[in-house]
Amino acid sequence: MTEPTVLDRFRLDDKVVVVTGASSGLGVAFARACAEAGADVVLAARRGDRLKATAAQVEEQGRRAVTVEADVSRPQDAQRIADAAVEAFGRVDVLINNAGIASAVPASRETPDQFREILDVNLNGAYWMAQACGKVMPRGSSILNIASVAGLVSGGLPQAAYSASKAGLMGLTRDLAVQWTGRKGIRVNALAPGYFPTEMGEQFPDGYVETRMPLLPAGRAGDLAELAACVVFLSSPAAGYITGATLVVDGGMTII
Repeated sequence: MTEPTVLDRFRLDDKVVVVTGASSGLGVAFARACAEAGADVVLAARRGDRLKATAAQVEEQGRRAVTVEADVSRPQDAQRIADAAVEAFGRVDVLINNAGIASAVPASRETPDQFREILDVNLNGAYWMAQACGKVMPRGSSILNIASVAGLVSGGLPQAAYSASKAGLMGLTRDLAVQWTGRKGIRVNALAPGYFPTEMGEQFPDGYVETRMPLLPAGRAGDLAELAACVVFLSSPAAGYITGATLVVDGGMTII
């Protein structure tokens, strides 16, 4: 058998990738990138009507797409996503836990329901997805949790729930890596993006991002293609010896 080349290791040929939060923003970019790398993709989101557009981008790359309208904060919905992947493709090779919501509410006014809603989607939802998909992932599979630099540093906004959920996601990543990498052969990593143009970023106060750019060593917001390339890398055999890690992709935000 021929030894794969360095570039071959970055491929996802014939892998089955599940992407949550695939109806907009990062999820769309991740799904398309995985398809470009050779994967078939299961697309899940609460806004099921918007998944058709994402599926079309996957199919433009000559790969198959399955859509599932689901809310990952509900364990039964997470199981439905995993079941759909198995029904269509027989397994899950890569899980990209991208579903997330954000808020900017001062801690003195944030209600219990508001706080719980953020954690239910961003943290609990990732756990339910990992549990459901982990049962049908063969050795050599990968879970990638999309965290945020907000889990590492403060951006100066009142985001207690969001920051807590992303910091918790990094902790979940480490623990699942310890539990599953050796025993189940499933690598578990996290990605911590900085400023990227997404629908979620539209919730920032007017002018907020623009005032932050001069403070970054890179001097600019990131491009979605730059982040998607990191997703493919961590999901692929090229990252076969990386587990329990958080890759920060932030233009240098966290080093200043």
